[in-house]
Amino acid sequence: MLDELRHPIVQAPMAGGASTPQLVAAVSGAGGLGFLAAGYLIPRDVRTRIRATRKLTSKPFGVNIFVPDTSTVDGPALARYRDRLVTEATRYGVELGDAVDEDDGWIGKLAVVREEQVPVVSFTFGCPDSFVIAELQEAGCTVVVTVTSATEASKAAAAGADALCVQGMEAGAHRGSFRNGGPTDDTALLPLLRKVSAAVDIPLIATGGLSSGADVAAVIVAGAAAAQLGTMFLLCPEAGTNALHREALIREGRTAVTRAFTGRPARGIVNRFMNEHSGEAPAAYPHVHHMTSNLRRAGDPEAMSLWAGQAHEFAREIPAAELVATLAADAKTALAQAARRFS
Repeated sequence: MLDELRHPIVQAPMAGGASTPQLVAAVSGAGGLGFLAAGYLIPRDVRTRIRATRKLTSKPFGVNIFVPDTSTVDGPALARYRDRLVTEATRYGVELGDAVDEDDGWIGKLAVVREEQVPVVSFTFGCPDSFVIAELQEAGCTVVVTVTSATEASKAAAAGADALCVQGMEAGAHRGSFRNGGPTDDTALLPLLRKVSAAVDIPLIATGGLSSGADVAAVIVAGAAAAQLGTMFLLCPEAGTNALHREALIREGRTAVTRAFTGRPARGIVNRFMNEHSGEAPAAYPHVHHMTSNLRRAGDPEAMSLWAGQAHEFAREIPAAELVATLAADAKTALAQAARRFS
């Protein structure tokens, strides 16, 4: 599937509303690979978005699904964090959400992508069992698993994945790590690509802090079959990015990885909420995600999850198709310039 793309450029699946059918169709129509994000949606709505995308483009696109988190949660730590956030709820005049544990409609979403025969299905937060991957492949789906280490890559390859999305620590939003406990792997994209390519022999999609055609060229030279960008697409008019999030992206701002908003490590623009609560947030997903939902919707950018990669300030408000074309053209130029350096 990746070899068939006119441009080896993938638009990252961005859960929470940014990855609209219009954005996905524009990217795929321009020769890249657009991705719908199934995270936080009910299965019926995922099917609706798949069909809406198909009305806008005949080109292949993908759907990303969250693998259910089976990590052990520290109940007392979660309770202490809830008590800590009562002050935040009072500040914004909202109720804290219930810290519920659920699987994000796992079985229903698998059924939808099989029945709809989605060309590419990717997974984040874990690797599906081999029989799940085989069932999707039998339905005609190419299966991609997000990995953040060589160990995860080996597990995903052994399970039968067709390709891997290799996520460096520079990437915005959630880390795609298989486990939610322990320290977060902080390996940068280029060394991670080297480690993963030494461990497995299947196509790799490189992602993490990429912002230009030169970056696309760099990861292709480093062995990736395609480059995935997310933050750079957030300002496209087709994206469903929140207005306050858009305003934050165009300003210079440091990013950091935090569990404060969802209970899973995720990179975003540093704000008050992150500064005040990151040190106490437990490894509890989706519990914390549900608990902070009303706080994140309160309309204050200092309490929102402003997900962004390390190069977010390079995002521009241009149509998605134009962005794909520009990235592709600039990548070709960068490759030609680099070749001349060695001639």
